[in-house]
Amino acid sequence: MNKPTGFLLAILFCASFAQAQKEPPVELIAGQFVPLTTAHGSGQLPIDLSLDWDKPQPQVERAVIIFHGKGRDVDGYYRGLRKAAELASGNAAANSILIAPQFLNEEDARAHHLPDGVLRWPQGSWEAGREAAGPAAVSAYEVIDALVAHLADRKLFPNLKTIVLAGHSGGGQAMQRYAIVGHAEAAAGAQIHVRYVIANPSSYMYFTDDRPVFDGPKVRFVPGSEAICRNFNHWKFGPLNPREEYVRDSAVPGWQKLEDAFVQKDVTYLLGTADTDPHEKDLDVTCAGEAQGPSRFLRGQAYYAYLHAHHRTAWNQRLWFVPGVAHSGGKMFDSECGVASLFERSSCTDQP
Repeated sequence: MNKPTGFLLAILFCASFAQAQKEPPVELIAGQFVPLTTAHGSGQLPIDLSLDWDKPQPQVERAVIIFHGKGRDVDGYYRGLRKAAELASGNAAANSILIAPQFLNEEDARAHHLPDGVLRWPQGSWEAGREAAGPAAVSAYEVIDALVAHLADRKLFPNLKTIVLAGHSGGGQAMQRYAIVGHAEAAAGAQIHVRYVIANPSSYMYFTDDRPVFDGPKVRFVPGSEAICRNFNHWKFGPLNPREEYVRDSAVPGWQKLEDAFVQKDVTYLLGTADTDPHEKDLDVTCAGEAQGPSRFLRGQAYYAYLHAHHRTAWNQRLWFVPGVAHSGGKMFDSECGVASLFERSSCTDQP
């Protein structure tokens, strides 16, 4: 008998992994703090920057913002981004500003005795756009809007042409959702192009209740069931009942309109072909996560197939494989396809 896969696999896992483990405080805080102001308040964001972004930088044509994973290792992701810039041919490093923001947990702020004005979030919530726990109820997605708006200031970056928003693992989850409900294009303005790079996330936001069932190399989609997996189609896994004000406000025009806009955005999915461990320590093994497949590699392929099947035309997204790489942000973005996705300096083959 074949082993159960896809949505039915969730039955076996949801009871075992319902309780999330508490994350230890992050070891390192980003090198500086920048003030950000939004409609819901202000706060200081820890961040690593390759240039002084408060002074005019007329040589900058590209901004790359990289979003860390669950471990909040901003230093590691920033070093990986700098290496990718060095690997890109031409003047990629000289003509780019490299940015790595850090979304801290409440435990991080306490452990490092940070000032009250530093933004921090309840554990594991920033990826979905949750409001900060302090100093103000600022959505994590509002923070991204504010970063983009700062870069769009023509007094500071008069020649900026492209903003790349790239995330791996938890950061990939954030970018996939933010690309759907976020306001980066509006914040950037018509003269600046926005690109998204989504690498090895644990899960995706589906627009319907369909979920994948795997039969060898083939995948088909069947409706999920609340009886089998409660809340499997609630935000951040689906469109139902978002708690986050930012998400609710964005969804007012309707999810179909958001979906139609999303598939036309410049999105690249990066999947490591060795990211196949169903027991990898940071993999989402909640019932809703398992409903999307047993591993990140299969979940990513299934989601791409699902979305593309619904949108054969007006499609502007691509799927690239990174051969032999497992769950490593550094190896993903330092690869040929990783460098190409961030700096458009080489070519990769789109997967069918």
